Amino acid sequence: MQNDITLNITSAEWEVMRIVWTLKKTDSKKIIEVLSSKKGWSASTIKTLIGRLLTKNALKSDKQKRKNIYFANIDEQDASELMAINAINNVCCMQQGTVIKYLINNLEIKKSDIRDLIEILKRKEKDAKTEINCNCLSCPKEEKL
Repeated sequence: MQNDITLNITSAEWEVMRIVWTLKKTDSKKIIEVLSSKKGWSASTIKTLIGRLLTKNALKSDKQKRKNIYFANIDEQDASELMAINAINNVCCMQQGTVIKYLINNLEIKKSDIRDLIEILKRKEKDAKTEINCNCLSCPKEEKL
């Protein structure tokens, strides 16, 4: 189910989720404050995004006193990993390494993550293929064009 949820979250909704994940639980006033400052979005736009995330089950809410408190119904790490793998799967397998190199070169990465990446790559290198064949035109049944 989480798989379906994260596949259907728009980039605007991800902005709301990032705030909720960071704060653990929050009200709409805080989400509006952050996103109106960060993105220039109106309160009604942000409330619509919150409503869509509730409908999609990505957010849950608890009524406390006279306001709703929102919290994530999906794990940030799981959602981030799923989003990343879905994005990379949209790229030709022959280009995936290039995309990963691009990301590494252009993202700010902590030293500990770099050390982890080096270890992962050393292990992965042992079984890596020298060539990867394109799978963009692969079909379950051979079809003539």
